[in-house]
Amino acid sequence: MSSFERRYHQTVVLLVLLILLLPLLATLGYALATEWGATILPNGVTLKWFIALWGDGRFLVALGHSLLICFGALLFSLLLVLPAMFVIAWWFPRLDGVMNVLILLPFSVPPVVSSVGLLQLYSSGPLAITGTPWILIGCYFAIALPFIYRAISNNIQAINLKELLDAAHLLGASTWQAALWVVLPNLRKGVMIAVLLSFSFLIGEFVFANLLVGTRFETLQVYLYNKRNDSGHFTSALVISYFLVVLLVT
Repeated sequence: MSSFERRYHQTVVLLVLLILLLPLLATLGYALATEWGATILPNGVTLKWFIALWGDGRFLVALGHSLLICFGALLFSLLLVLPAMFVIAWWFPRLDGVMNVLILLPFSVPPVVSSVGLLQLYSSGPLAITGTPWILIGCYFAIALPFIYRAISNNIQAINLKELLDAAHLLGASTWQAALWVVLPNLRKGVMIAVLLSFSFLIGEFVFANLLVGTRFETLQVYLYNKRNDSGHFTSALVISYFLVVLLVT
């Protein structure tokens, strides 16, 4: 690659990053401004909006709720999906086509329609879990399933599962010992990608959280929605804090 092509590619990357970061930088500027109206630059800089936000116990509780539900759903998904994927890949490879159809189902039904059905199913009876975090964990499992399955499935295809297990069998390991000590460590990159993709998507989910739980177990997105009529500087600080939390976790 010539020096001109290298500089061209670097310029394109910088422009793309600038375009992506410009709205975030503008939001950060508004969150730090005392007032910003008719002038190009803000009248002053202050941290009072961030101090007010992080001093709000309701915000901290909503943030904790969001992290708890997201990590709970991801842990449940991994504990259920990883063994199932190993069984499918090793013993029933023909079921992979069926799974490719099943993982598309969460995208085929709009969340609003799904929420109405879930409200009717779980508002009464032995599983009256509407308004509790348990129903959100189940919904988030369905949302995260396509991301987790596809990322890990691609990783399984890349590591050549059959040769790894055959080599482990020759060394005296059982199938499940090989799965735990040989296959699983080789899937760490696929698992990490699946977790990061799913977490970034789940923490921003609003429809299920608002319709099924609302303020009874307020999440970060529901809190942001309830604060929409407050100061624009305060909500800007909330958005920046949300991005920082996602950045730190991922």
